[in-house]
Amino acid sequence: MNQHPTLAFIGAGNMARAIIGGLISNGFPAANIRASSPTIDRLADLKSQGLFVTTDNTEAMSSADIVVLAVKPQMLKAVLQPLAAAAAQNKPLFISVAAGITSQSINKWLGGDQAIVRCMPNTPALVKMGANGLFANASVSEAQRSQAVSVLSATGLTLWVEQEEQLHAVTAVSGSAPAYYFLFMEAMIAAAVKQGLSKEVATQLTLQTARGAAEMALQSDVDPAELRRRVTSPKGTTEQAILSFQANHLDSLVEEAMQACAARSVSMAKELGED
Repeated sequence: MNQHPTLAFIGAGNMARAIIGGLISNGFPAANIRASSPTIDRLADLKSQGLFVTTDNTEAMSSADIVVLAVKPQMLKAVLQPLAAAAAQNKPLFISVAAGITSQSINKWLGGDQAIVRCMPNTPALVKMGANGLFANASVSEAQRSQAVSVLSATGLTLWVEQEEQLHAVTAVSGSAPAYYFLFMEAMIAAAVKQGLSKEVATQLTLQTARGAAEMALQSDVDPAELRRRVTSPKGTTEQAILSFQANHLDSLVEEAMQACAARSVSMAKELGED
């Protein structure tokens, strides 16, 4: 951003802190960032970094250009309804990182006619390696879309989807997916220990291999399927592992898991978006 806007974070949990930390490390002035939380003690470290902090959400978003909604989904309605008057007066860009709550519900709770970007982030944002899926409602201008990318790219990759319903798939493929990889790592470590390695050695080898495979895929000019074929020699050791995965229908298992994840995202949206 050439001219830094004023940002207000409603909620100061891990995701808010990940975005704030990324912004500051990228040179965004802390003086242009505000944060609110119900308990002032939780904000002490942010205040020490130069942020304006408050327990009053309306005060936090006063004159803000961008308001990041970083509260738990089940709390969002109660948090937003008292802000409707301020929203109508200020007309900021709202960026919501609350899973499952539609832009339509957010817009209604804010009194209507608001520019809203929904973001489905994931936890690697905490180490600036996040993957963010974004959707903008019809009230968001091109300039505001650019602002949203500038804010959220502080935590990692940002990609737009054109239909809000696609955020359910984003939840399945990236939002919840770090846990899939952690589970796979957990299983690999346990198997390696059974084969005689110490847990420390098994853990280090597993994590570094996962990191290396991801980096290879990111840097490669071919897709992961081709990379897999290239490292799977006929009648070799890798082939035996791959054949075992295929015999146990790994692809179907992954598909079913992601469908279950997306279905829960849909049901959460219905449960939490009730007016």
